[in-house]
Amino acid sequence: MNVNVIKVAAIIAAGVSVMTLSSCGGKQEQPQAQAPEIATMTLSLGNSEVESTFPAQIKGKTDIEIRPQVTGFITKVHVEEGQQVVKGQTLFTLDQVQFQAAVDQAAASVRSAQTAVNTAQITADTKRQLLEKNIISQYEYQLAQNTLSNAQAALAQAQASLASARKNLSYTVVTAPSNGVVGSIPNREGSLASPSSAQPLTTISDNSEVYAYFSLTEKDLLRLTNGGTRSMAAAIDSLPPVQLRLSDGTMYPTSGKVATVSGVINTSTGAASVRALFSNPSGMLRSGSTGNVVMPNVSESVIVIPQKATYELQDRRFVYVVNDSNKVVSVPITVAENNDGKNFVVTSGLNAGDRIAVEGIGTVVKDGLVIKPVDAAERAKQAEAAQQQAAAGK
Repeated sequence: MNVNVIKVAAIIAAGVSVMTLSSCGGKQEQPQAQAPEIATMTLSLGNSEVESTFPAQIKGKTDIEIRPQVTGFITKVHVEEGQQVVKGQTLFTLDQVQFQAAVDQAAASVRSAQTAVNTAQITADTKRQLLEKNIISQYEYQLAQNTLSNAQAALAQAQASLASARKNLSYTVVTAPSNGVVGSIPNREGSLASPSSAQPLTTISDNSEVYAYFSLTEKDLLRLTNGGTRSMAAAIDSLPPVQLRLSDGTMYPTSGKVATVSGVINTSTGAASVRALFSNPSGMLRSGSTGNVVMPNVSESVIVIPQKATYELQDRRFVYVVNDSNKVVSVPITVAENNDGKNFVVTSGLNAGDRIAVEGIGTVVKDGLVIKPVDAAERAKQAEAAQQQAAAGK
């Protein structure tokens, strides 16, 4: 009886031992967690073209305010707002009655003065003949000469008054001083026009070429001149063509050129006014409209990385560099101020040949994590192919 109990106990103990060993063996054979697949890119030197955008105010090459040079009522408006005009074309006519009367009066004065000169000339000639025959004295002859001189002076004054009256009469016909487009016309027939009026009759804008005015900060100017090592004129000449983004977001088809940079920095804004010239053969651009000047900044032999591959910590920027053991290491970098919103130009912290993680930054990827690198370009190709296949399947 006791022998059977001992055998049963031994069998149970052996079974427990086997189960325990099996359990321990199972724990040792569990596989470790796999390293996550993370897209990476190998850095190389290349060229970068980063666009800088500046709000701009567009003005015609010439914006001439048309003001009358005499006071009078408008009797005729010969043009309409937005009309294309040429130099010398009549824009407005003012009431000419009083100015024509002034011309007629001045002309009559000239004729009267001319008659007086003729009479004084005859008298002076007669007096000269009498003086030569000693019939009259030198005094009488001199009086006749003085009378002639006064008459001649009066004639010259009358002629000047006539010229002035004719000029004033011509001012009643207001003409375009240049080719351009007519602006707003606030005053119509019957309105009083005066040189002292606050509002001009209209504005003629020469829009065959337009200027886009924008501002550059003091830092921008120093960068253009390489810290003052070259002149502003040389910096302007070296600038590439600029583009104009219109208010609806479209790009103006013709590129422009920076023409001038103001020599004075505005003390209130800390910026200088810059003027870019754009050709406007179709007249699409109008004075007073707005847009954005897009200026390319070309950098050669630089390292460019995606912004999504970086993160910030305490005002410093970092990337995760993947070492030979596929472990990511946080590395601080510095980048150029100008960027296109998608990429950074690295100025220090990375070298050509370095490999960096470009996804999972701040979520999956942590300092010291071992990853399974996947080429970012190859993954992008695969994703594009998958999209194309899905689109074809639809």
